[in-house]
Amino acid sequence: MIYLDYAATSWPKPPAVTQSMTNFLERAGGNPGRSGHRLSIAAGRIVFDARDTIADFFGAADPLRVIFTCNVTQALNLVFWGMLRPGDHVVTSSIEHNSVMRPLRALERQGVQLTIVPCAADGTLDLNDLAAAMQPRPTLVVLNHASNVTGTLLPVAEAARIAHQAGSLIMVDAAQTAGVLPINVQEMDIDLLAFTGHKGLLGPPGTGGLVIASHVDVNRIQPIICGGTGSRSEFEEQPDMLPDKFESGTPNGVGIAGLAAGISYVREQGVEAIRAHERSLTHRLIEGLMDIPGVTVHGPQNADKQTATVSITVQGLSVSEIGFRLDEEYAILTRVGLHCAPAAHRTIGTFPDGTVRLAPGIFTTMEDIEHTLKAIERICRP
Repeated sequence: MIYLDYAATSWPKPPAVTQSMTNFLERAGGNPGRSGHRLSIAAGRIVFDARDTIADFFGAADPLRVIFTCNVTQALNLVFWGMLRPGDHVVTSSIEHNSVMRPLRALERQGVQLTIVPCAADGTLDLNDLAAAMQPRPTLVVLNHASNVTGTLLPVAEAARIAHQAGSLIMVDAAQTAGVLPINVQEMDIDLLAFTGHKGLLGPPGTGGLVIASHVDVNRIQPIICGGTGSRSEFEEQPDMLPDKFESGTPNGVGIAGLAAGISYVREQGVEAIRAHERSLTHRLIEGLMDIPGVTVHGPQNADKQTATVSITVQGLSVSEIGFRLDEEYAILTRVGLHCAPAAHRTIGTFPDGTVRLAPGIFTTMEDIEHTLKAIERICRP
């Protein structure tokens, strides 16, 4: 079997991830921060160490400003619903995932002004167009670091400068890049970084988070879920200290333990080495696909300007047929359709049918790519 769906989730996970989760359940299965006994303390230590690991990984100064969520969607929604009010202006791009578009459309119906900056047909964003969208001054600019459809990289560091010149905050959706591209929130001047744990960070599903930069006033963001935090239990009001303000209810300790192990594995391999490996695979994949008659490669068609995600369509064949045949006849696993990103597909001209998305990753080999190219070539033969 050849797994080419890393853009949806990474698989397989490093053995250390499973082992860390097992160890948590067997040796530290208490409720972190809720009791004073040894199992609770052990669980709390694992959660705190994971928070510290994540802060260091993303170059954040304060681990208490790492907020755990169950995925990147929840992290994005925490900011959208916690910060934006009727009359506020928010700017985003036309290649965003529905985790951005759906809550923003819902807020638009409640009086938030939404500006969607159109990207080019390959998913690239013109910074001049972004700068032109800064009037009236946005409360928030939100951009994905890379498209989940075409892999196109957006210039988020440059976008941050434009946002800050206008007096706005910028939030980056790093679902597709955390663990496969270097990200340092201080060096890139990112105010809010939303990430998921189960993709490039090699952690389990149900993990993710939000990194809040030290200079961001957290009073601007209200919690969207309130409840027990294990702290200030004498009060019926939500505590305002971090991270408790945004972390109500028992945390996913076992998942957080696995996420920390996944990040440790990524650090051992080196993000730059992972990026180089995926860039090599992407270059060969694009090169080979463009040599197959009838195949259209959507996106930048340049491994230096995108992640390892490559979307294709084939003249005369439906994407569902291609994906089905790759799976059934060649045991090659891909994803077909709209990838929860209809705006992106409208931008690149593949709506409503979508594309076949080939997304190799850290454990993909060059042999896997060659087998995939041969399979697609056979499927495309008249």
